[in-house]
Amino acid sequence: MMQNEIKALFKAEAEAVSHIPVSEEYQKALDIIYQQVHEQKGKLITSGMGKAGQIGINMATTFSSTGTPAVFLHPAEAQHGDLGIVQENDVMLLISNSGKTREILELIHLVRRLRPGIRLIVITGNAESVLAHEADATLLTGNPPEVCALGLTPTTSTTIMTVIGDALVVQMMKRINFTNHDYSLRHHGGYLGDKSREAAKNASK
Repeated sequence: MMQNEIKALFKAEAEAVSHIPVSEEYQKALDIIYQQVHEQKGKLITSGMGKAGQIGINMATTFSSTGTPAVFLHPAEAQHGDLGIVQENDVMLLISNSGKTREILELIHLVRRLRPGIRLIVITGNAESVLAHEADATLLTGNPPEVCALGLTPTTSTTIMTVIGDALVVQMMKRINFTNHDYSLRHHGGYLGDKSREAAKNASK
């Protein structure tokens, strides 16, 4: 019985992934990241509260390891000095399933006082939210129901956020022609470092 329940959970999450809305907003988001980071030499700043914030950390580290400099800014800590990390030409990727997260909305207000022209990319499940309307590009999750037994805990939604982040990373890697050699320069140790160096060596033969 438990095995069937687990299979049903996997199926529900897989279905949610297969129904992520894909629109021209992805092209807009990628163009913004490319222009601000790779042309204007800014950086990508991700932010989110709670589970969404944990996804934001993962996105930032994955972008950084694949050639697009990125950092995570905690929206609460931003109010106590960390906002100073935001520089000219940076771009922000904000994550909120509801699109109403108070700390994220406050972060937008604060960062626009410091950098009025900053561009915003948003991942949310609410197309009509304040956050979505503030964005230069809005990537929708499709707002799937959570597989949590209570229907509350971020589960399916965080899976979707992760997948959207992966799509952005992979497309940006292609856009900047990120190579095995480039990868090896950022991964000096471990299995991935060895594998990328070997691939780069074979490509040069």
